[in-house]
Amino acid sequence: MPFTDFEYISVVIIGGGQAGLSASYCLKQRGVDSHIILEKHRIAHSWRTERWDTFCLVTPNHQCRLPGHPYDGDDPEGFMVKDEIVDYIERYARKFDPPVREGVTVTSVTKRDGYFHVTTDNGNWFCDDVIVAIGSFHIPFVPAGAERIPDSIKQIHSVDYKRPSQIPDGETLIVGAGQSGVQIMEDLHLEGRKVHLCLGNAPRSPRRYRGKDAVTWLEEMGYYKTSFAEHPDQAKALSSTNHYLTGRDGGHEIDLRQFALEGVKLYGFVENIDFEKFTVRQDIASKLDSADRSYNGICQRIDDYIAENNIDAPPGAHYEPVWLPENEPTTLDFAENNITSIVWC
Repeated sequence: MPFTDFEYISVVIIGGGQAGLSASYCLKQRGVDSHIILEKHRIAHSWRTERWDTFCLVTPNHQCRLPGHPYDGDDPEGFMVKDEIVDYIERYARKFDPPVREGVTVTSVTKRDGYFHVTTDNGNWFCDDVIVAIGSFHIPFVPAGAERIPDSIKQIHSVDYKRPSQIPDGETLIVGAGQSGVQIMEDLHLEGRKVHLCLGNAPRSPRRYRGKDAVTWLEEMGYYKTSFAEHPDQAKALSSTNHYLTGRDGGHEIDLRQFALEGVKLYGFVENIDFEKFTVRQDIASKLDSADRSYNGICQRIDDYIAENNIDAPPGAHYEPVWLPENEPTTLDFAENNITSIVWC
């Protein structure tokens, strides 16, 4: 495609969420007005359409600090729900009027003749720089083999889950125990639904510890200022997943052992998908132990910080398991467990 079919602009930002808007704000602050944001849908689309009804942040509101737009509400220690998050981002956009074009799908980005060439379904640009601000997990992942599961079992991905009433009668299997998986599990469990959960490698975190939210302690300790270059274990930093906990109902930690006591059935990592069953690893105990080590490791770092800085704080106790698996199944049969739905997380 010749240059004549492209319009020049200094910077193209792909994605109109909080990252894309923040990039635009920072460019404006530096005098780079020649830029554009290309958004496939609407500003804050994923927050608006790809979250469940009870979704809320897992970090306290006071940590919402988009450049030039810190949290200004009356509940800094609370956790914004979905609609409040959308409003926060929309107010940000109204505040500095970024150059957004909504409803534009980027089809390719190539580099030639010293410029990036960005083609879309509604215009083409060549530019000096491209900022990709679409997030790491914008494409839902469903593992190979899911197509072999009987049609009688409803399958949905977490991006499409909204509320328990979506889920048919019977028992539900959730695959993945990261933040989305455990929070959807809790959403269903609190509605009295029978839930099965296949574990993954996500660590967990305390919610409040020694008088403060654990996230607040970690920020005070400088944990979030550690750059990738300074990180002591860069390989782990690249591959690790976020700790699971929740901001629901004022915020609390997620203890899968406690949920097991309350009737949630836990399984190991899924190794194979057969027509009517999963083959799972016998690693329930090891995965729970690993998550608990992470939990207690955070507690210990906070303890050390308090001691080193002679901070007056209430005492804290490290976690002791409240449940241990009596057996480690190797299979999960759908019919035997009356599983009528699967949520991929």
